[in-house]
Amino acid sequence: MAIVAIAAVFNAYAEQGDVSLGAQFVYASKHSMAGLGAQLQYEPITNWRIAPEFIYYFKDDGLSALNVNLNVHYIIPTSNSVSIYPLVGFSYGHYMADAPGGTISDDHCGANVGLGAQYRINERLHFFTEQRFQIMKDFNQSVTALGLKYTF
Repeated sequence: MAIVAIAAVFNAYAEQGDVSLGAQFVYASKHSMAGLGAQLQYEPITNWRIAPEFIYYFKDDGLSALNVNLNVHYIIPTSNSVSIYPLVGFSYGHYMADAPGGTISDDHCGANVGLGAQYRINERLHFFTEQRFQIMKDFNQSVTALGLKYTF
């Protein structure tokens, strides 16, 4: 709901740049966890994009996680329908594990470094994929995302 509210606010500023909202399937390598996420993208300056996102990783072997990221993309158009973008940003992960007598949780903060690509299906709908490395103390992992986004 927070991402939808933020999208509504950003939509008011759409004249200044593109605003997109996307849904994604995500896979993280550290514990082989799959999840779903939502990503808001705002392009305040041509070819530069701010992309906050929220990811929920499904429980697997008693472990689940929430991940919040704030990334910056630099868009490099390669054709009329394909663009690639390096990304960097900040990451916060909250991990919950089942334990005797309750749940144990652990928090990690770190950085994201990676590469993404998007394919324009039509003027408003895009397919995107991202591969990034999350650098967190004692918790580095590779994250792969596949998704669709709608540009307002």
